[in-house]
Amino acid sequence: MARVARACLRSILKIVNSTLGLVGIAMILYGLWMLRVWKRDMESPSFDDFDYTALWFIYTFLSIGATLCLITCLGHISADSSNGFCLSCYMVIIFLLLLLETLVAADILLNSDWEKDLPEDPTGRLHDFREFVESNFDFFKWIAMLIILVQGFSILLAMILRALGPNNGSKHDIDEEYTSARLPLINPHLQTPQYVVGEPRFTTKNDAWNINK
Repeated sequence: MARVARACLRSILKIVNSTLGLVGIAMILYGLWMLRVWKRDMESPSFDDFDYTALWFIYTFLSIGATLCLITCLGHISADSSNGFCLSCYMVIIFLLLLLETLVAADILLNSDWEKDLPEDPTGRLHDFREFVESNFDFFKWIAMLIILVQGFSILLAMILRALGPNNGSKHDIDEEYTSARLPLINPHLQTPQYVVGEPRFTTKNDAWNINK
C-alpha cells in the first residue's frame, strides 16, 4: 500500500512541478522574442552607441525562466529518487522563491513608484511588458495565483514524500520473490552428509588378493 501511495505522490509531484517548467519555457521564449526585437531595432542608426549592459531587463527575464526550468529538473529528480536530501533542497528553493515572489508583489502593490527603484531601461521592453500586463490584468492575476498554489502544493507533496522515505524495499521484495520461486527446484530439506572422523583403513595386499578371487 505504501508503495502505491509513494508512486502516486511521485506522479502528482512531477505533474505539478511541470507547471513551473512551462512558465519558465514561456519566459525564455518571450525573452528571446524581446532580444530579437532589440536586435532588429539595433539596425537603426540611432543605436550606434548603445550600451549592451542596458539589456538588464531582457537578461533578467531569461535568467528567471532558466532558473524555473532548473528547479523543475531538480523537482523531477527529487520525485523520482525520493531522496531526502534532494527533497529538502527542493523544498527550501521553492520556499525561497515563494518568499521572493511575495516580497516583490507586496512592493509593487504598496509602492506606486516601484519603477523608480529599478535601473533605466533604454530598450523600452519593461514599459511594454507593464502595459501588456495591465491590459490583461485578470489573466495574469489568475496565472500568478496558480503559480503560488502550485509552489505551495509542491512543498506539501515533497514533505509527504520525504516522510514516506525512499522505496528501499522494492529490490529486497523482488529478490525474495525470485528466491521463493526457485525453492521448489531445490530440495530445501537436503542435509549435508555426516562424516565420521576416525583412523583411515588401508587395504593390504592379501585382502586385495582375496577380493579378486
